[in-house]
Parts: sequence; C-alpha cells; structure tokens
Amino acid sequence: MSKQVIDIHEKPTGGQLVTLSFQHMFAMFGSTILVPQLVGLSPAIALLTSGIATIIFLLVTQFKVPAYLGSSFAFITPMLLVSGGLDPEGAAIHPGNAMIGAMAVGLVYAIVSLLIYKSGYKWIMRLLPAVVVGPVIMVIGLGLAGTAVDMAMNISVEQVNPDSGETELVKQYSGKHFSAALVTLFAAIIFNVYFKNILSAMPILLGLVVGYIYSAIIGIVDFTKVKEASWFALPDFLIPGVDYEFQVTSNILLAMVPVVIVTISEHIGHQLVLGKIVERNYIKDPGLHRSILGDGLGTFVSALIGGPPKTTYGENIGVLGITKVYSVYVIMGAAVIAILLSFFGKAMALVQTIPTSVLGGISILLFGIIASSGLRMIVEKKVDFSKNRNMVIASVILVVGIGGAAIRFSEAFSIEGMALAAIIGVFLNLILPGREKNAEEFEEE
Repeated sequence: MSKQVIDIHEKPTGGQLVTLSFQHMFAMFGSTILVPQLVGLSPAIALLTSGIATIIFLLVTQFKVPAYLGSSFAFITPMLLVSGGLDPEGAAIHPGNAMIGAMAVGLVYAIVSLLIYKSGYKWIMRLLPAVVVGPVIMVIGLGLAGTAVDMAMNISVEQVNPDSGETELVKQYSGKHFSAALVTLFAAIIFNVYFKNILSAMPILLGLVVGYIYSAIIGIVDFTKVKEASWFALPDFLIPGVDYEFQVTSNILLAMVPVVIVTISEHIGHQLVLGKIVERNYIKDPGLHRSILGDGLGTFVSALIGGPPKTTYGENIGVLGITKVYSVYVIMGAAVIAILLSFFGKAMALVQTIPTSVLGGISILLFGIIASSGLRMIVEKKVDFSKNRNMVIASVILVVGIGGAAIRFSEAFSIEGMALAAIIGVFLNLILPGREKNAEEFEEE
C-alpha cells in the first residue's frame, strides 16, 4: 500500500478536517477566481459552483476519487468569443452565451460517458493521441499570451477623440502597473521553484497575495468596493430565461464544444496521475465513464447558475501527493468551505480589487505553463517528429489555432481559432496514413 497518512475513506478528526480542507481550498482558490476575472464573470459564483461541482463529482464517482473541480482555463478564449468580449467595467457583454455553451459542453461529456460505458474507453484514446492534444493545449496557452502581456503592461484611460469629440477608453503603457505584474510573476516563480511542501503547490494564490500587497503599497489598489460591500452577499447568479435569453446558436456550439477534445484528454491524464498517487485504477473503478460524467454534470450545473466550466484540478492532486492525505472527507470539506466563502461579501469584494496588472503577471506564468504542458505531453508520449504525418498535424494545429483562422459560412455560423484547430487536428490524424493505432494510447494501469 501507499504511504498515506489518511486513506480515501478515513475521516480525520475535527481539527484536522478543518485545517486540511482549508489547505485544499487555498490550493485551488487562485486559479478558480482568476478565470472569471479574465472572462468577466463573478468570482463568487465561480467559487460557489466549484464547491457544488466537486460535491456532484464525489457523488457520481461513489466517493472513490478525491478530486477537486475548479474553473477550466481551456474555455477562456471561446467564452470571450461567444460573450462578445468585456465592457469597460470588465464584465462580459453577453455572459449568457458562454453559459449556454458550457451547458452544451456538459451534455457532450454525458454523451461521451455513455459511449464509454457501452463500448469501453480505448476508442477515445485513439481519437485523442498526444500528437493532436499536445499542440491544441499549446494553442490554448500561446493564444492567450497577448492577453496576458496586455493586462500586465497597459491600463485603460479615458481620452477625448479629436474627430468625434466623444470620450473613449484607450490602452496606455504604465510602468507602475507593469512593476506590479513583474513582482507577482517572480513571486509565483519563487514559490513554485524554491519552496517545498504545501507552499510549492499553490504558487498562483501566493503570487497573487504578494502582488496585491505590493500594489497596495504603490497605491494602485482601490478599496472603495470593500468598504461599500456588506458582510453577507449573494453571488451574481445568471439564470437562463431570467437573466438572459436562452437561445442556442451554431456559433456558440462550434466555439465551445470542440474544446472538449482537450478537456477530456486532460481529465483522463488527471485520473491516471491521481491513480498512481493513491495506488488505485480509476479508469476501471469507479470507471472513466463515471468520472467524465461527474465532470460533465458539475460543468452543466455550474453553467445553469452562472459559473464557468469545470475541470479536475492539478493543484489539488499536487496537495494530495505532498500531504499523503487522500480522504474524500477533506475534499468535501474544501467544497463546503468554498460554498460558504462565496457568500462572504467583503472577501469577494476584496478579490475584485485585484489590479488587472497583477492578474496579468500571474497569467504570464499560467498561460506559459499551459503551453509548456502541451509540449511536455508530446515529449512524454514520445511523439516521433521524424514522421511527416506527425509534423504536419502539429504544424497545422499550431498555425491555425494561434493565427486565429476561421471558416465563416455566414454571419451567424463560423468555426474559429482553437476550435477549428482541434477539429482539423482530429480529422488529419484519422485520415493521414501511418497512424499507429496502439502506440499513443494511455496505458492501462
């Protein structure tokens, strides 16, 4: 057996449970609230839905898989695309579109889960080899590189247009804000590289804290929202038919659904890594179909009340590996704490005062890590680039995805960027000769 301190179904004492649960909550906190900040949603609703989605996942997987579900970074670009970008206040212009797309993603997860239940899992391994998924993950990170740098370096200022005489927001370089971004970036790097144990598992949160303190010292944090906020506040729910018109369009589906190619692969990878840590075979028991269904239901319910799509979090898997505490009670405790914290008005207001430059600094590292993880997958799966088919597939995915290529059938019907790159990658892998059917499958542990 593994050298666990507390095994999966063992219940810690009261004090241990609270302490260990807070540890997991802090590990996921930075990344989970960063996604809504980037796509113009409420950090409070993201925190609330992460807790709800985690509880759903634990229920579906029969309390056998100690995984925490947080906000997925893979959907940032498509969510910005379908929601029409952000308004001057930093809120999504049409957030309902992103919610509709996330619900569709959850349904696709359910369909894939059913197919795996009926026909086994090996077909999906063949459909999603590293030569396809690796470059698409790189596109996710590199495609957001410009956004991260812009957030880090530039601020929005009001200027009068000399031609129209109207006041408009323009981007302007700010050395003071860029310094906050750099402090945040290097703090996160230091915690990740030089610290050990639990501190190295939450560099995003700790980098944000250091960057925020520095920003407050140099005077770029406005605490007005915190002073005005009440101690108790409801998260900003987005209910279909109430807060937005529920209208499914081809553009929403084509922008959001193809990303499932990446997120399901990420999910499988997490299940394999988690299985190695706790010495269990999660592909067989409770089964890949159950874990994918739990992820999908969590995403669907999250979108139903206004939260971003969900994914199992590597940060929390890292905490499991470091602490050797595998108890599902601890994961459940972290979910409950996240739910309670989402109603703490002043805490959520404090989150919203984080300067954009600080978010930009942490995004430089985070988006770079996403891109590098795609490269890491290619290396670890030993993709042979001496073969022309592999070189062609990866090259086309990278240029189509990063270049923002689009197929527009009409104003209301188009496939763009990362979604188009993922679809083309899967298509090329299926039709080009020389595919090794079993070489790139995930190993059954």
